[in-house]
Parts: sequence; C-alpha cells; structure tokens
Amino acid sequence: MSNRIAVLASGRGSNLRALHAHLTRGAAHDAAGTIALVASDRRDAGVLALARERGIEAAVLERGATHAAALEALLRDRAIDWVVLAGYLRLVPASVVRAWRGHVLNVHPALLPAFGGQGMYGDRVHRAVLESGARVTGVTVHFVDEAYDRGATIAQWPVPVRPEDTVESLAARVLRVEHALYPRAVEAVVRGRVRLDAAGRAVAAPAPDGARAAFTLGEPEDVELASNIGAALGG
Repeated sequence: MSNRIAVLASGRGSNLRALHAHLTRGAAHDAAGTIALVASDRRDAGVLALARERGIEAAVLERGATHAAALEALLRDRAIDWVVLAGYLRLVPASVVRAWRGHVLNVHPALLPAFGGQGMYGDRVHRAVLESGARVTGVTVHFVDEAYDRGATIAQWPVPVRPEDTVESLAARVLRVEHALYPRAVEAVVRGRVRLDAAGRAVAAPAPDGARAAFTLGEPEDVELASNIGAALGG
C-alpha cells in the first residue's frame, strides 16, 4: 500500500513543518508516508507558501456548498491514502470521513474530551484552560469522525499548567509537545502500529521485538522530549 498523505491546514503551518521534517528523516523516511498534497481553506494561509518551499503541491479548497465534493475529488485525484489535519478550522465533510474512515487524523491542544468541540481551537483552548483553574492540559492526537474532536484517541501527552502561565506561555509549551508527538503518532498510524477497529476504537498492533507500540502518558518536560515520546511509540 502506498502512503500518500494530504495535510489540511488553515494557518501558518508549524505542524506541517514538524511533520515534513520527521517524515523525511532517517528511518521514518524509509518506512512511513510522503506528504503529497497540502490544502487550505484560506488562500493567504502561510502553510501554502511553506508547502511550495518544500516542493509539495499546494491547493486552495473551495468554500460553500461545493466544498465537500471538491475536497473528495481532490483527494481521490491525487490518490491520497491519509488525511492529516494541522490546524484545519473547518469540519471535515462527512463524505470524506466515510471514504477515508480510520485514515483521517487530527491534533488538539488539550486533553480531550476536555476543552474540545466546535469553536475550540488555538488560544481559545488555552484561555479556557487557564480560566478553569486546571493544573494539567496537554495534547491529544485522535482519529476524525463526523463531529468536532470526538473521534477515538490515538495518543495524549500532558503538559503542566503553571501558576504564572499566560495564554501565550502555555500555548508555546503545548505547541512544543504537539511538534514532537504528532509526527510520531502519524508515523505510528501509517505504519500500522495503531489503527481504528470496527467498533471505532483506536487499538495498538503487536509491537516488534517487544517494543511498546501503544502510547504512554508521561511528563515530557522531565526528560528529553523527542526521545521519551519516541520510546513510548516503540521506536
């Protein structure tokens, strides 16, 4: 099976940068997918320029009533196997979710199901976390279904909320974890280490050589982030 990945994004593309760097490096480059397409619902999104700089096809998605059909046609025409959301602010059309079920992933800057749902993205999430008095937030990678932030969880990693935190400082620490966790989670799913089963649950495949294929909660700021997350993913 080929592993052609489409990244859908609405912003500047920092998760695209992290994902592309991971998938074009070392063992991940040999075994995981290739980003074949970057598409955005915003013509001026920085992610489109970033894609072009890296030699990746960049496309602007149609809005309105034709959006679902146009997106599905684009993905089929480019023979896309996996759809990875990276700060994409629109609900993925149900027809696309059905056609690529188990092959659409998203990352959310909180520990779902807390602080998720329609309208909860970016600084809105971090502000809500601080206003709630929560002492821990984090990052969730999940499969996408027909509702915002409801699909089966693939991986979560906690980030402490400090007494002195502002929206900006908390967002920066959460984003650092996103950039480390999301590419490794995408690689794990594309490689078949984690999949969506018939009951809609994320399940881990048996790991080679006794390595841990499932994801483990931990405190990433207590250790070297990339290697700790890499160990949790079994490679």
